[in-house]
Amino acid sequence: MWSGCVHHPVTMAFRDLTVEVATALSILPYGNLLAVEGAGAARTSSFYRDAVELWSPGQFQSDGDTCLSLARVHPRPREVIWMERHFKHTQTFLPLGGAPFIAVLGTATAGNAPDVEHVRAFRFAGNAGLMMHIGTWHEFPFAVEAATDIIVILRNETNRDLELRENDEALGGDLEKRNMRARLGLTFRF
Repeated sequence: MWSGCVHHPVTMAFRDLTVEVATALSILPYGNLLAVEGAGAARTSSFYRDAVELWSPGQFQSDGDTCLSLARVHPRPREVIWMERHFKHTQTFLPLGGAPFIAVLGTATAGNAPDVEHVRAFRFAGNAGLMMHIGTWHEFPFAVEAATDIIVILRNETNRDLELRENDEALGGDLEKRNMRARLGLTFRF
């Protein structure tokens, strides 16, 4: 019996990303590579008889609401449905134990979604982290190996904002987390 409803197959558009090696130059539009290799000249302190070298890979920005969290990231499908950005801090991911991770990043935009042409996937070696520029679109890092532990530096407000879901998205004072399928009609994958 015909009900008068026509069912159309739903097609999913994918945008395939090639995973690139994260270098100080390749991620510059998105943030700063946090690694000693390629960090430039170090400064030392006479207090420690030059036994301590220091680098400044970029300026971390936040306020007193900053928190440090530990995350254990398990392998998951290499698809990006949501991307988010922050307005008040330079979120940072630091791997523990030498485990690499993959980050999908998009440059800051004026609109409420990343520019598809500027979304890229980067593989970070286990000896390098990422400090993103304010406004950089991103998804939480993907594990390359099982049980990858990562230090996450962010604002407490961001954690609170993630709990305020509306239409499968979240929005708050320091967070804009958008559904790429709904906003752009596609899913990024690598």
